[in-house]
Amino acid sequence: MQPSAEPGPVSKSRLWTGRIFSGLIAAFLIMDGVMRVMMLPVVVEGSKKAGFPEGSMFWIGWVLLVCTLLYVIPRTSVLGAILLTGYLGGAVATHVRIGDPLFSHTLFPVYFGILAWGGLYLRDRRLPALIPLKS
Repeated sequence: MQPSAEPGPVSKSRLWTGRIFSGLIAAFLIMDGVMRVMMLPVVVEGSKKAGFPEGSMFWIGWVLLVCTLLYVIPRTSVLGAILLTGYLGGAVATHVRIGDPLFSHTLFPVYFGILAWGGLYLRDRRLPALIPLKS
């Protein structure tokens, strides 16, 4: 059995590209979570349209903020990405259930998931060792 090789360092350009992707995703998700926790009228209206009770947005907002915080902390970023993937999957299911348009609404959380994992893949040297894109 061969010892596993330690992953190499991430290049500066790759690291910064990953940080920018991750930062944009985190900024949007933090804004979304704060809007939910503050129970802004636009959020309350959207939650009613989606079939959620009005008060649920407060707790959904906190879940989103905790998952996003875990995503931006380097030691817990993989756990955060996994939890955000589950959260975004729930958003896709909600859009499918209420019959929203495919590319503009239903797949929007999928685009975010791709950017979140892409940013993490670029900035975290452990992921390329686990998920090699080259054969």
